[in-house]
Amino acid sequence: MHHQGTARLDKRTKDLTKRLGPSDIAIIDHADLDRVSAEGLLGTGVEVVVNASRSITGVYPNVGPLILTRGGVAVLDAVGPEIFEKVREGDTVEVVGCDVLYGGQVVASGTRLTVESIEQSMEDAKAGIGEQLDKFARNTLEYLEQDKNLLTEGVGLPAITTQIEGRHVMVVVRGYDYKEDLQALRPYIREVKPVLIGVDGGADALRDAGFAPDIIIGDMDSVTDAALRAGAELVVHAYPDGRAPGMERLQQLGLTGVTWPLAATSEDLALLLAYESGADLIVAVGTHANLIEYLDKGRKGMASTFLVRLKVGPKLVDAKGVNKLYRATPGLNGLVAIVGSALVTLTVIVMISSSARAALGLGLLRIRTLLGM
Repeated sequence: MHHQGTARLDKRTKDLTKRLGPSDIAIIDHADLDRVSAEGLLGTGVEVVVNASRSITGVYPNVGPLILTRGGVAVLDAVGPEIFEKVREGDTVEVVGCDVLYGGQVVASGTRLTVESIEQSMEDAKAGIGEQLDKFARNTLEYLEQDKNLLTEGVGLPAITTQIEGRHVMVVVRGYDYKEDLQALRPYIREVKPVLIGVDGGADALRDAGFAPDIIIGDMDSVTDAALRAGAELVVHAYPDGRAPGMERLQQLGLTGVTWPLAATSEDLALLLAYESGADLIVAVGTHANLIEYLDKGRKGMASTFLVRLKVGPKLVDAKGVNKLYRATPGLNGLVAIVGSALVTLTVIVMISSSARAALGLGLLRIRTLLGM
């Protein structure tokens, strides 16, 4: 392996993907590289990823490294955190074999991952998934007691002006298969016109799909400036004590928003906002709902999400995987229209082309001969 390119470094992979290009070499520090981050890297067209940490530690069978290697991306793993001190953004670097070179000198070395080595590591990690499940369940139970007010009591809603009561609401998170599911739901969005809530980067997902979010809710750490400036109402997820780091970013952009201090995840807040505001139906796209997805997000429990889903369950439709559920086929009217258009086109061609008329006549003569007419 020998690659040369411009170094792009960031310890937050989701931030790095915003400025990566095919000719760059991505340098990250991401233990247990998750699926969504890997898909983001793959989408940039980058050919080499250098990870300061181990892309798969064995804690659980994360699929991120496998997505990259199967997608043709060379992954140099576990080169050490020192690379962030020896290489700077914009430096021209080389990756030769298992080494990273800058100015002709080796500045870091690691392990080249292959599909086979990753699959073996994932198989080994499966052996410990029972222990992770046990830890996850215990952590969830510990926090259920302190978070139970999410289920048993009402929550103070932020002051927003978007009309939600009696309408459908779609909550979009950049989770598994969110792009494909959004694409499958395009007819629903156009016809029903639900209130669109983007959870942080989910706002950009909506914009990329051609829709404008009505509300953006979250920490405001993974949504673009363009999405924030597009006119949606902004709800900043604050800590229970009132601190809201995301509000500082809005102020720097000259924007205003409201804070909502609550001990839950941002996607939990979005579901609660829709439910408590009287939504008729809540459609969730890309939200997290199983052990692997939560481990991918680095969460050690799901107390708030468990309680929130218990609360909003009667109105909640999880659209995860809807793109695989059904693909529309033309109805009878559509088929008639297609056949009719084809016949009209053929008739026009025959009328204006003498060679086409001759070919048609020859074809009819052969048919009559075969039929003995």
